[in-house]
Amino acid sequence: MTKNLTINQRLNSNLFPVGVATSSFQIEGARDGREASIWDTFCATPGAVKDGSDGNVACDHIHRWQDDIELVSSLGFDAYRFSVSWPRIMKACGSVNQTGLAFYVDLLKALKDKGLKAYVTLYHWDLPQYLEDKGGWLNRETALAFAEYVDVVSKAFNGYVDCYATLNEPFCSAYLGYEIGVHAPGKVGKQFGKKAAHHLLLAHGMAMQVLRRNAPDVTSGIVLNFTPYYASTASEADAAAAKLAHDHHNDWYVKPVLTGCYPDILHTLPENEKPDIHDGDLALINAPLDYLGVNYYTRSFVAACSHDGFRILPPAADAPVSAMGWEIFPNALRDLLLQLHRDYDLPPVQITENGMACDDALINGEVDDPVRVQYLQDHMNAVAEAMEAGVDVTAYFVWSLLDNFEWAEGYLKRFGIVYVDYDTQQRIPKRSALALQRWLTRRKASNGEM
Repeated sequence: MTKNLTINQRLNSNLFPVGVATSSFQIEGARDGREASIWDTFCATPGAVKDGSDGNVACDHIHRWQDDIELVSSLGFDAYRFSVSWPRIMKACGSVNQTGLAFYVDLLKALKDKGLKAYVTLYHWDLPQYLEDKGGWLNRETALAFAEYVDVVSKAFNGYVDCYATLNEPFCSAYLGYEIGVHAPGKVGKQFGKKAAHHLLLAHGMAMQVLRRNAPDVTSGIVLNFTPYYASTASEADAAAAKLAHDHHNDWYVKPVLTGCYPDILHTLPENEKPDIHDGDLALINAPLDYLGVNYYTRSFVAACSHDGFRILPPAADAPVSAMGWEIFPNALRDLLLQLHRDYDLPPVQITENGMACDDALINGEVDDPVRVQYLQDHMNAVAEAMEAGVDVTAYFVWSLLDNFEWAEGYLKRFGIVYVDYDTQQRIPKRSALALQRWLTRRKASNGEM
């Protein structure tokens, strides 16, 4: 029997949207309908993706999108967060792929018809390869190209979008992709990471200008991922190490967006690692936001290290972990939100991704995932506790609607609340999806919508 969710009353109002999220490269497939992206190239690199897979088919969402939108609606969600594939919109020659643009317009119209709010992410890591060939996010011109793409999209989507996110998790694009090389484009070197990060944030600022011009009535902001860092001991050295990890991996992104300046560690970086900051860049990056998107999955403990100043430790042997090996610790989400609330003059906050990978198995036509059910309940309650302490949280999104291509993990990890049989493309709601459906149905009934 499906377990009921017991959710804090603060989230039981229909004025608080609860949605589910996906991203383009992870679900769409239809490689022949777009330009190559850096992830196509990365997938073709031997050993880059653990199972040797790619996104050529993924969840075949391009051909099954109508059923997927019906699934979002039938599960009772209020909103659908998805990303637009830049290489499906802009051709290498500079012209617009009208077929690709029409796909998203049709999807947006269907969401509107279903009464679902559309939360559109404009960049979720799938940079066109033709731009990477010119330097990618190490090239300042890529930020200008992004603004041109956003101009095309925001004009075409006029009247159908409830919320825009310029970027999703620039930390992952910059650090994982350009510094340690475990994500596309696979570059390795400390001299690359913060340069790429600066151009990503610059692209965000330029895109915000475009959105204010083309979609002034639409809520717009940026989505950042955060890992709360805790000192591994009570020593001053470990406390300083945790602060340093926070500065490099969290504050490097949120501080310039909210205050117009980088953390003080900027001045301690070797010259070859410093970003190329032009006059006016930080004012652009500091464009006023309608909201800050927060993605949260886990916390980390940190110890002092003579080499880099900090070392991130694996979870304790007895700690509960997800299939990704990430510690499950809901209270860290509350702590994170409270820390952001203390440190910054925050705009409204959306929890734009929260979820976990489980070792899901289809047995007799069903997928029982009680750990995910508990994870979602505990994390939503942690959000509610932060709200009660004064944080203005305005939405919550589960990651993810579907099992999908999980980047460097390929198809080995399942984050979805809906099981995908990759051989048949059958979608099977897991017990977590059914638990959410029951709660959302009760919530609508208690608010007089049914």
